[in-house]
Amino acid sequence: MKPSFLPLHTERLILRVHRTDDADALRIVYCRPEVARFLLDEPWTPQDAIVKTAERVPKTDLDGETGALALVIEHAGRLVGDVQLWFTDREHRVCEIGWVLDPDFGGQGLATEAVAAVLDLAFEHFRVHRVTAQMDGRNTASAKLARNLGMEHEAHLRQDWWSKGEWTDTLIYGILAGDRRHRTTGLPQD
Repeated sequence: MKPSFLPLHTERLILRVHRTDDADALRIVYCRPEVARFLLDEPWTPQDAIVKTAERVPKTDLDGETGALALVIEHAGRLVGDVQLWFTDREHRVCEIGWVLDPDFGGQGLATEAVAAVLDLAFEHFRVHRVTAQMDGRNTASAKLARNLGMEHEAHLRQDWWSKGEWTDTLIYGILAGDRRHRTTGLPQD
């Protein structure tokens, strides 16, 4: 069952739950080498897309059984990516967030708009205490997005992950509920 707070609408986007018929559109994004390069998965095959989409379909409510929320990003009627939020510590309301955007739609602020909406939902609706984002150290676009949303650069783990035949760095960003309140109210951050 879809929660009453969904879909989310922003100025240019609709963020909605995944459907099984999203598999092909997601595959088109996730099969791109320049996208998969920074992810744990290899580029998606049609079968991968079916399996991965099916895994996302039940993730409709952070406070639900899965402890996760996976939302498709739609722009002008087209699926252009997705955002996922999941508990890493449900009891203490700590989450991790991740996002993917079709590179053809990069540079327009769409990912920032989508992730900001999900962070607002996390802090205002779900009363989350803290959200982190972990990313491949080479993913400068995601690092810039995290900083633009007020996330603090908390760690740079050097060559901590063996990925696709090479050692890679991990960047960790974090934001607290109080940080978000300061940012949205225009108060200076400590």
